[in-house]
Order: sequence, then C-alpha cells, then structure tokens
Amino acid sequence: MATPSKKTSTTSPQASKRALPRDPSSEVPSKRKNPAPQLPLVQSSGPFVEGSIVRISMENFLTYDICEVSPGPHLNMIIGANGTGKSSIVCAICLGLAGKPAFMGRADKVGFFVKRGCSRGMVEIELFRASGNLVITREIDVAKNQSFWFINKKSTTQKVVEEQVAALNIQVGNLCQFLPQDKVGEFAKLSKIELLEATEKSIGPPEMHRYHCELKNFREKEKQLETSCKEKTEYLQKMVQRNERYKQDVERFYERKRHLDLIEMLEAKRPWVEYENVRQEYEEVKLVRDRVKEEVRKLKEGQIPITRRIEEMENERHNLEARIKEKATDIKEASQKCKQKQDVIERKDKHIEEIQQALTVKQNEELDRQRRISNTRKMIEDLQNELKTTENCENLQPQIDAITNDLRRIQDEKALCEGEIIDKRRERETLEKEKKSVDDHIVRFDNLMNQKEDKLRQRFRDTYDAVLWLRSNRDKFKQRVCEPIMLTVRDNKKLRVNAVIAPKSSYADKAPSRSLNELKQYGFFSYLRELFDAPDPVMSYLCCQYHIHEVPVGTEKTRERIERVIQETRLKQIYTAEEKYVVKTSFYSNKIISSNTSLKVAQFLTVTVDLEQRRHLEEQLKEISRKLQAVDSRLIALRETSKHLEHKDNELRQKKKELLERKTKKRQLEQKISSKLGSLKLMEQDTCNLEEEERKASTKIKEINVQKAKLVTELTNLIKICTSLHIQKVDLILQNTTVISEKNKLESDYMAASSQLRLTEQHFIELDENRQRLLQKCKELMKRARQVCNLGAEQTLPQEYQTQVPTIPNGHNSSLPMVFQDLPNTLDEIDALLTEERSRASCFTGLNPTIVQEYTKREEEIEQLTEELKGKKVELDQYRENISQVKERWLNPLKELVEKINEKFSNFFSSMQCAGEVDLHTENEEDYDKYGIRIRVKFRSSTQLHELTPHHQSGGERSVSTMLYLMALQELNRCPFRVVDEINQGMDPINERRVFEMVVNTACKENTSQYFFITPKLLQNLPYSEKMTVLFVYNGPHMLEPNRWNLKAFQRRRRRITFTQPSQ
Repeated sequence: MATPSKKTSTTSPQASKRALPRDPSSEVPSKRKNPAPQLPLVQSSGPFVEGSIVRISMENFLTYDICEVSPGPHLNMIIGANGTGKSSIVCAICLGLAGKPAFMGRADKVGFFVKRGCSRGMVEIELFRASGNLVITREIDVAKNQSFWFINKKSTTQKVVEEQVAALNIQVGNLCQFLPQDKVGEFAKLSKIELLEATEKSIGPPEMHRYHCELKNFREKEKQLETSCKEKTEYLQKMVQRNERYKQDVERFYERKRHLDLIEMLEAKRPWVEYENVRQEYEEVKLVRDRVKEEVRKLKEGQIPITRRIEEMENERHNLEARIKEKATDIKEASQKCKQKQDVIERKDKHIEEIQQALTVKQNEELDRQRRISNTRKMIEDLQNELKTTENCENLQPQIDAITNDLRRIQDEKALCEGEIIDKRRERETLEKEKKSVDDHIVRFDNLMNQKEDKLRQRFRDTYDAVLWLRSNRDKFKQRVCEPIMLTVRDNKKLRVNAVIAPKSSYADKAPSRSLNELKQYGFFSYLRELFDAPDPVMSYLCCQYHIHEVPVGTEKTRERIERVIQETRLKQIYTAEEKYVVKTSFYSNKIISSNTSLKVAQFLTVTVDLEQRRHLEEQLKEISRKLQAVDSRLIALRETSKHLEHKDNELRQKKKELLERKTKKRQLEQKISSKLGSLKLMEQDTCNLEEEERKASTKIKEINVQKAKLVTELTNLIKICTSLHIQKVDLILQNTTVISEKNKLESDYMAASSQLRLTEQHFIELDENRQRLLQKCKELMKRARQVCNLGAEQTLPQEYQTQVPTIPNGHNSSLPMVFQDLPNTLDEIDALLTEERSRASCFTGLNPTIVQEYTKREEEIEQLTEELKGKKVELDQYRENISQVKERWLNPLKELVEKINEKFSNFFSSMQCAGEVDLHTENEEDYDKYGIRIRVKFRSSTQLHELTPHHQSGGERSVSTMLYLMALQELNRCPFRVVDEINQGMDPINERRVFEMVVNTACKENTSQYFFITPKLLQNLPYSEKMTVLFVYNGPHMLEPNRWNLKAFQRRRRRITFTQPSQ
C-alpha cells in the first residue's frame, strides 16, 4: 500500500520538474541541468485494452523539462501537492491525442503550454494496439503557434492523427471520458441533451449516435414537410373558394363573348360578299376584251408580207454599212501606224535632246564642286586662325576651381543656417507647447483643491468636517498639523478620525541601508520614498513607521526574476508595477517564506495639490516667455543671413557658367575643323572626266540619227496605202444610199395599213385596263377578307370550316367558312343582323377580362398544387416510415443502456445510504432532439429526489454524483481509458472514502478500461488493490539529480537501516 507524500517546503527557484520511468533501475534518457520531480511507480499486472496509454513523454511542457510516465493497464493514481505538475500530465494526454487547447480551460493557444523561456516543446503518447503500438508525437513551435505531428516517427497531419485516435474510440472532448480539472464544474452544468450525446459517444455502440442524428434530421424534415403540406392545403382551399365566387361572372363573360364572336363572324363575311359582287363584274369585262383581242390578231397577220420585204432591204443596208465600217477601220489602222511612226521619230529627237542636257548638267556639277572645295578651304583657314587666337587665352581651370570652392563653402553656410532655422522653429514650437501645457497645468491646479475636498467629503464625511474644523481652530495647536488630519481629535461635534504623531527627529532624509546601484541588476529603479512628495512631518512618519526609504520598486524584469531576487537580496518588502511581495523567515525551519498580493487601483491619492509646484510653474511660464523672445530675435537674424548667402550663391554660379563656356569654346572649334576637313576630302575624291562624257554623248547621237532615217522611209509607204482605202469607201457609200430610198417607200405603205390596227388596239387596251382595275379591286377585297379571317396570303381554312372552293380571278383558291352558309348572303341583311347583335352585346356591362384570366390561372395553379400536395404526402409517408425504422433501432438499445447505467448508479448510491437514479427523459416522444439523460439524487432521507443541477446541490454533492455516474459508465464503457482530475476536492471525508473504494473496486476489475485518477491528497488508511498503479509527483529544493536516482539502492539502504535498528 502506498501513501501520499507530505508537502515539502517552498520550492527553490532553481528547481524544475521531472518524472522517472517505471523501471527503478533505468536511467534518465539524457542529462539535464536542473533537478526534477520524480514519479516513482507501483507496477500493476493485467493486460492493456486496445487504445490504452502505455507511455506519456513530455519535453519542455508546462512545468517539465523532461518527463516520461508509464501508466498501468487499470487504475492509475497520480498524487502530488498542488503546483507539482499533476494536471500537466492531463494536458499532455489531451494535446497529444489531438485535443483542442481551449478544452483544458487554461489557454486557447497551444504555444502557451510550452515551458516559459523555451521555443519548442514536445508531447509523445504511446497507445496499445494488438497489431503494434501506436506512437503519436506532437512538437509545438511557440513562435509560430504551430504543431508538427508524427506517427511512429513519421511526419503526418493532424487530420490523420484525429482519424487514428477516433478509430480507437478515444474522445478527449467528451466529458464522460475526459474530465480535466477546469472542466469538473462544467460536467454538472451539462444539459440533459448534452449528457445523452456524451454518453452515446462514450459507451453506446458506434451506430447509436449516428441513428440519433439521423432521427433528428428525419424529424426536422418531417416537420418541414408537415408544415409545407398544411400551408399548401390551406392555400389550395382558398384558391378553390375564390374561383367559386367568380364562377357566375365568368359564365356571363363567355355569354357576351358568344355575341361578340357572331359579330366578328358577320364582319368577316361582309368582305367576302363584296368580293363576290366585284368578281362577277370582272368576268363580264374579260369576255369583251377577248373578242377585241382576236380582231387585233387578224390585222397583224395582214401586215406580215410588207414587213418581210422591209426586213430584206434592212439586211442589205446593214451589209453595206458593215463593209463601209470595215474600210473605215482599215483607214484608221493605217492612220494609226503613220501616227506611231511619227511618235517614234519625235521620241528619237527628244532622246538626243536629253543626252545633250545630261552632258550640260555634269559640266555644271563639276563647276559647282570646284566652287565648294574653294569655299571649304577658306572656312578651314578661318577656323584655324580662330583656334590659334583661342589657344593664347589664359588657363581658366584655377578660376573655376576657386569659384567651386566658394560655392561649396556658401552651401555649407546655407545648410548650417537653414538647419539652425529649423532647430529654432522646432524650439519655438516646443516652447509654445510647453507654455500651453504650463498654462493648462496652472488652471488644473486651481481646480484640483476643490476636487480633492469634494472627494474627501463624499468618501469620508467625518474627516472632511475635521479638516474644516482644523482650518478654523489652528491656533489651538502648538505644532503644525497636516491636512487631511491624521490625529484622533474629539471636540463637541463628537467627530472620530484616525491620526498619528510624527516622530520628533525627522526621518524624511534618512539614507537607505543599501545603495540603489547594488539593486539595479535586479531591475530596481527607485525606492518608494522617491516616487511621491509629502510634507516633511508626513514623510518622516512614513519612513519611521513603514520604512518606505528601504522599500525598492522594480520593473517587469524584477517580477520575472523574483525568486532569485528574494534569495539573493534578503529584502523584507518589494514592489513592482502590479504586485507587492513580503518576505519573512520561518522561526522553526529558518526557511524563507514569501507572499505576493496584487496592487489595488489608486483611490485616494489620485488628486494632489502642491502650492510650491504651482509657484514653480509660474516661474517656468516666465522663463518660457523669455526664451520665446530670444528665439524670435535669432530667427529674424538667421533669415537675413540666409537671404544674403542666397544672393552671393547666385552671383558665383553665373560667373562659373561664363568661365565654363569660354573653356569649352576651343573644343568646339577643333570639332568644326575636323568635320570640314572630312567634307573637303570627300569632295576632292568625287571627280568627273568631262572629255570622256562628251565623247560618249556624240556617239549616242549618231546612232539615233541612223534610226530616224529608216523610220521616215516606212512612214511614206503607209501614207500611200491610206489613200487607196479612202477611194474604196466612197464607192460603198453610194450603193447604201440607193437601198435606203427603196426601203422608205415600203415603210410608207406599211404605215397606212397600221392606222386601223392602232384604233383596234386602243379599244383593247381600254378593256384590258378596266379588267386590270377590277382584278386589283378583287385582290384588295380578297386581302381585306383574309385579314378579317386572320388568314395569310397562301393559307387556307381547315376542311371543317369550308363549304365551296370557287375559282377567283388571280388563279388562287379561296375558301368560305362553313359557318358562312348559315349567315345572310346580302350586304343589307348582314348590316341589319350586325346592328342587332351589337345591341345585345352592349347589355353585358361591368365584366372584367382580368377576372377570367385570374380564374383560368387559378384553375391551373389548383391543378399544379394538387399534384405537388400529392407528391409531398408521399414523401412525408416515406420519412415517417424511415423514422419508425430508425427509432426502433435506436430507442430500444438506448433504453436498455440507460437501464444498465441506472442500475449501477442506484447501487453505488445505495451503498452510500443515499438514493440516485438515471432515466431517459423527454417531454414529447417525437421530438428526438429533446431526448436527454436526467440524473436525480438524494443525499438525505428527509428530502425527495432532485435533478442534478449546478445550483440545487452543493459542490461536494455534485462531485460525488459526477464521480458515481462516471463509475457507472466504467464497466459499460467501450473507450480505452478515462481521465478524472481532482474531482474529490469538494467531498467530505466520508463521501471521499466511499467514492474512492468504489473507484478501486470498479477500475481494478478484469476486462475494464484504463483509469486515471488525479488528486493532490488522499485520506489515511484507504483500501488499495494490487492492480493499481500509484504515481507520486515530488517537488522541492532537495530533490536528487536524475542521474543519481536509483530505487534499488534506496531499498538496500532501507533494509540495512531496518536490520541495524534492533541491535541499537
């Protein structure tokens, strides 16, 4: 049996924490700088279940440098004083198995779990698996707040880790399986619904929670379908009722429409009757036209012989004219050839002239080249003379350098002057800000005293009245009394206030026992006395009574090194920006004991008034005004200096520019001379031989003259041919004149016979025009009739609407509607019937076509809604059938599971002489999202069973109920391990002992999952089991180094001591 260790004294600042592995003879994996807490293990027997934790390894994690824990397969008791690192092991399990940092209730970022001062941390969890253990490693990077995952030393992703953990049924986010210290109170706050969900995930079959989710989804969709069907049914009824109201109006509308249709039919037949009348007139005109056409044909046949003779004479005339044209063409061709020869001769003359002109141009170019050469040589000579004159000028570079140096010096002076102007402006702005600040401060000082007195009156009325009394009774005191009053004064007003008497000898200027320079290395920057002002008697009393001249004030650096500061400086009292530290020495063990408290927010000294400071501010205001005047005077002088330097700078720049222009003139002259010499060389190379050119031109002219003589001979022969052709053409013209005379005589006879033909044709034309007019009118009437009947040009009526198919003048077929045979056939009868029907139709008033459209549209919607409603009802029946099937598969196993939990839970409570039960609770059997597990408990016989809530039971009762519920799940649980952290802290000793016995008996049974029970203390004489594994977490300044820990050696030493005691 193992017992808890006693709490050690205050941990040394240099001590860190470690745990040894299970094997007592094994060594720490690597040597570390600092001592660490050790976890001696009591090894248990029994196999691990699938997913149990075999090993937990931590490095730079929370309180640990390095620690490795090897838990047993059954109950694991982790015991240690507060702050030693028990909950750090719980955090390592959660984070190592891909749990969320926020679930621990400590921090929301994983980087906060790395030990302070370290950049990286590591957690490694080894899980038992029959096929081979699973090692999950999580490395944490503080700077990036990121995690790097490894499975069996191979890099992987968090998602893969989560899948592997889920496959082993590990749920670190389920309070029924994993209950960290900061979440113990939240278990009791779980609603019945949340508790049911956590229990399903923890001990139910894998499909139970899935069935529950499916039921909730099916029920939600069933509700939606029911609502939809109800809404559609109501809407359908409204639509049917509305159509019934408008049914009579719709019937009247259609009665009126029948009259309008008959009117439309009469209006459609009337154009057809008009068309038939015009068509008959057209047929009569057509018969007369055909008879006149036959007469015209006979007259034309009598003129055919005359026409044939005229055509023969015309053909002969055409032949003669064709021969005349041929001769004219030949004459034209001969004339063109003559013209071409003349043009060639002219081109030869022009060619000779061009040769002569080209020779003249070359002669002129040669003369111009000689002239340009002469001019270029003269220009070169002038430039060389000018260059010689320029070379005699003095060297200008020293003058340019001197001016450059002067410019640089002036620029430096300008920069200094402008910099000083800027500094003076900034100084002036600073002084103005200081002046405004001092003015505002003086105004605030004038108001601070009233604020202070108001605050004193509101908070401490007696003290305020005492201050007023003191101001009117100062002559009654021998020495000075400081406000607010500190002495206990009693007068006739019965006022009572706190007061003290300042020491006779002043302590206000007493030097501290230790120089501040010695303490600066720890982050101290001042003593408390130097941080505020007070009248000399008050300061003297504070130094005498509270030793404020000996109390140092530190920074954040001091707070970070506070343990080292306490050990090395031996100071009694220390202040930082947020905390106060008091250090004492134990009378028994001579150990240093320190305590720290957070500083309160300032309340009474936030308003201070210092008359000496106000006077100092007035003097400061005068000094600032004097400085402002001096700065303004200096600014005026500096601006004048800057203006003078600017003017001098411009003069020097102009002078330097002129010297540079003189210096570059020589280079420009040399470049011009070089350019002209190059041009001269090119012109001298470009020479021309005039004698050779004249000889070539003379040779070409002689050749051209020979060609001209040959062309003149050819031209003479062509002129002779042209004359012969003109004689032949005149003969043909005389023959053509004779033929034309005979033709004119025949045409005169023909015209006399044609006169009668023209009169007959005129009559025919008039008849034909009348026919065309009637035909056009028929077409227009036909078109209008088709338009009335809404027929296209080529469209015919359906067969059921046709009675006869008459032939019409344009050759097309037209069809009269069948209903036309029942209507009148004359225009007068049609007009009379139209008037009657229009009168009847006008009797139907107040009818709106929109109502009929809406009626028809609603009929369509009613039909569509009926179909949709039928489909929705079918879908609703399917969902109800699915719900019935899934409900049977979910609810019956769930009830059996809850009965088992209730049986074990009730037995646990009965063994404690209390009562408790667990049941499946719901208000409506069909609301599957409202199902929950209700826990009801009774700790006193005089009370009734009450539901477990965060408010009705005490903290200890909630802890007992939570622990017993988890124990009821233990034997039913299908999860590989359970973690409970410090759940026994709120229990009374009796309940704690009973609960502990139940935990041992339940968790140490065969075939149960692994159990982690974390507690800082245990009662004495508790029962323990051989299957338990007890892990102690030690912590203190006298811990051994890891390399010196040897449990076997400790046991041998203990046995020697035990053997030697009887002899003593």
